[in-house]
Amino acid sequence: MVALKISQVKEYINKHNLNFLIDIILFGFITIALHWLWWHVWWKYEIFEFLHSWASMLAHWVYLGSTWVLDNIFSVQHIAQNDTLFLSTGYVAVIESCSGLKQFYQLFFLLLIFPGPWKHKIWYIPSGVFLIFLVNIFRIVMLSFILLWKPDIWDFAHMWILRPFYYVVIFILWVVWAERFKS
Repeated sequence: MVALKISQVKEYINKHNLNFLIDIILFGFITIALHWLWWHVWWKYEIFEFLHSWASMLAHWVYLGSTWVLDNIFSVQHIAQNDTLFLSTGYVAVIESCSGLKQFYQLFFLLLIFPGPWKHKIWYIPSGVFLIFLVNIFRIVMLSFILLWKPDIWDFAHMWILRPFYYVVIFILWVVWAERFKS
């Protein structure tokens, strides 16, 4: 059996230009660690009780943004009250777990921990958080359309398409960071 030394692995990675693999492994490790911390420390034990009030506030803002888009851009008939959009085929309730707070937290700490110059982190992190906010409004609007047009696939679209879409956006934001601003 051949024992590989760390220096040999680094040499192989550099020789074959595989540094992006190290970045992807670091991205995965940070993302999993942040996910675990969120569910097993911050949220579960309510160490930071203000997370719930922030999540409620953000959910309300997402509700307001979604209502504005449905009213002013698409003219969709609905009744909006108590952070719930009532449509002819059902309703979309924008609750704490719809706030995007966990995704803000993940993006914020991912980019904070990941290597890169502070002069870019100062503007890139808030811009990314704002983009995640807009993605969340898009997600609620899409769920409203799905409820109107194909209510039978609403659960599937919510759990397996639009919820994972957040993480695709976070990954894209990270790729842009790693490719353009990391060094």
